[in-house]
Amino acid sequence: MAEPKIVVEVVYGTAERQELIALDVPAGTTALEAVQLSGMARRFPELDLTQCPLGIFGQVLTAPEIRRLESGDRVELYRPLFADPKEVRRLRAQKAALAKKQARSI
Repeated sequence: MAEPKIVVEVVYGTAERQELIALDVPAGTTALEAVQLSGMARRFPELDLTQCPLGIFGQVLTAPEIRRLESGDRVELYRPLFADPKEVRRLRAQKAALAKKQARSI
């Protein structure tokens, strides 16, 4: 009898390019195994799977090597952020406030 299969997705993206790979994997496959099976490391040579956090639908996994997937799961590979989003928003708001103040003084 054939081993039962589940369908999962693995996604990764850069600013220039995004990939979504649908896979049929054996039931019991872990998140890390699905990423390895997806071939993302070949598609994105700069990707270091040992340093890349993984998540499922926005929830970061603390142990992707043991998290078993369920049919329909989407495994996400997260790239490092170069700027803190909160800091970027704070600076943008500061800049907008300054522009508004200068517009009033004209």
